[in-house]
Amino acid sequence: MTDTERRYDAVFWDIGGVIVELASVREGYAAFLAELADEYDLDPEPTRERWKAALGEHFRAGEGTEYRTASEGYRVATEAVFEAAGRDAPPESEWRPILDRCSNATLRTEPGAVETIRALDEAGVYQAVISDVDAAEAESMFSQLGIDEHFAHVTTSEAVGYKKPDRRMFETALSKAAEHGIDPEQGVMVGDRYGHDIEGASALGLSAIAYGEDAAGEAADHVITDLRGIAEVVGIDG
Repeated sequence: MTDTERRYDAVFWDIGGVIVELASVREGYAAFLAELADEYDLDPEPTRERWKAALGEHFRAGEGTEYRTASEGYRVATEAVFEAAGRDAPPESEWRPILDRCSNATLRTEPGAVETIRALDEAGVYQAVISDVDAAEAESMFSQLGIDEHFAHVTTSEAVGYKKPDRRMFETALSKAAEHGIDPEQGVMVGDRYGHDIEGASALGLSAIAYGEDAAGEAADHVITDLRGIAEVVGIDG
């Protein structure tokens, strides 16, 4: 990789919908619920519907940008399934390994994500993550994908206590980046949600790359439909 005209020295990534394909996450949930229903003799369709509804209720119950962990959501949703069936839920030590195994088995990345992350790292571009995710889930996904070593740091909503576009998410990440000599104007955020990623980053002085038309808007400095286009935006040639 060689520089053409380097525009940015740092790239901040979202995870869901940018690095990790969201459909693969949903497929993991579906596989878990199918196995859960089979293992505990539950009706599959009500199991799926109750679990999804309870998980959604868990996340929506947070006030403002308060973050409610996915781990707690999985526990609440699984307990709701057994409660609806008039039964006591098994301990988490029994069902959580099924969820983890199913999620790992279906995990896929967005096209070009891993390739681009490795290319930027090779070119010496500072990379970090700002994502509404549990810390353990981010660590597990990155380890499985073999990309954990490419990020200087990972800022999660679990650690900060808030979700994007709360400025505390971006302030935390930028504070860590400043320790490496990175200022906001040197960085660009890659996100798939306009209000959360693009406007949130722009408000803190970061440039923003909208991944997909749904993320495009006035605050987006660049719009791409292929993550391999990040190299050109940053100012790097293959």
